Amino acid sequence: MVSASDQLRPALPAVRGSLERRVGRLLRSSVPIAQTAVAAAIAWQLALLVNPQPFFAPISAVISLGVASGRRTLRAVELVLGVAVGIAVADVIVTVLGTGTLVVALVVALAMAAALLLGAGNILVNQAAVSAILVATLQPPSGGVSPNRFVDALIGGGVALLIAQVLFPRDPVKAMARAAQPVVEDLAAALEATARALREGDRALAERALEMARAVDEDLVGFHDSITVARETMPVRPGLRPRERLPLYVEAAQRMEYAVRNTRVLARRAVASIRRHGPAPPELAEAVELLARAVRALGRRLAEPGHEVEVRRCALRAAARATSTLADDPGLSNVVIAAQVRSTVMDLLRGSGMGDEEARRALQAATEEGETPTDVAMRTVPRQS
Repeated sequence: MVSASDQLRPALPAVRGSLERRVGRLLRSSVPIAQTAVAAAIAWQLALLVNPQPFFAPISAVISLGVASGRRTLRAVELVLGVAVGIAVADVIVTVLGTGTLVVALVVALAMAAALLLGAGNILVNQAAVSAILVATLQPPSGGVSPNRFVDALIGGGVALLIAQVLFPRDPVKAMARAAQPVVEDLAAALEATARALREGDRALAERALEMARAVDEDLVGFHDSITVARETMPVRPGLRPRERLPLYVEAAQRMEYAVRNTRVLARRAVASIRRHGPAPPELAEAVELLARAVRALGRRLAEPGHEVEVRRCALRAAARATSTLADDPGLSNVVIAAQVRSTVMDLLRGSGMGDEEARRALQAATEEGETPTDVAMRTVPRQS
């Protein structure tokens, strides 16, 4: 039978599974996928006007857009040129020498060399090799050297650039902000579950919080991917300046990764502490709750400028609360949990834009020198001139 106390106990929070996370990433990528499909179809139809079998037009369009990564502008132009160079080199070589194992090796080497001579980056070089392989193996030229396939590649790439840059230009800043939100939400939920477990002495909840913290790694993959794409993006729309905010996201992603690791350690220690000692001091649970608030504030800061003070105030209050518990109960479990809280606070302060030394001084002032966390947080925000 289920006891009355068990019936009244709140259900354990759900852990988003791997499949659910991947479905979420798929939904966020639905627009680029649709754009790529449309680009391939349009490229094929246009290339039919000059070539009855425009095999390379949709290939060029797909490669240029990039189904998952969404690389744009100069990178897309580089990909288009890479495809075209590979096709041109392979056409000439295969026409002269025919096909075969050694010919495949030769066309790949020469296509890559030609791309490098054009001053290409790694992506162009690799795409030149891929295109050369396609020519040499799938559709070797049968009627001598022809410009048709070179033109096909340019048509496909041109369609891709038209869709990416003119019709549906992508805002990499918004993409990074969207990718950051699952990390923020899941990390905050793990911290909130840990706080509740510490307050109530609920070991099962603490173990669930640990599962939640471990699962955030998949969210981080998507966040880092969005930053990689933004680095490779050079938007042409006036007024869009992702490079001004890119360093903020790069630092935040790294610090949130550290915060996730610290949260896992914190949750593991919470499990051990509850098993041995039951509920933790209320101040310690409150400190972990404040960490969750700081994480959510950091997510708001990533979505739009501002909120630095809120991140720092909540984080420094968390450090102050955790440190205050040690005066009354300096047990090993409390010391370890407080240390993890302080480590996570440092990560969140750095993620909010503070330098390492500035964050250390703010943490020391809030926990050792008697200043209020609000005063310290306000003092760390530069004055507007």
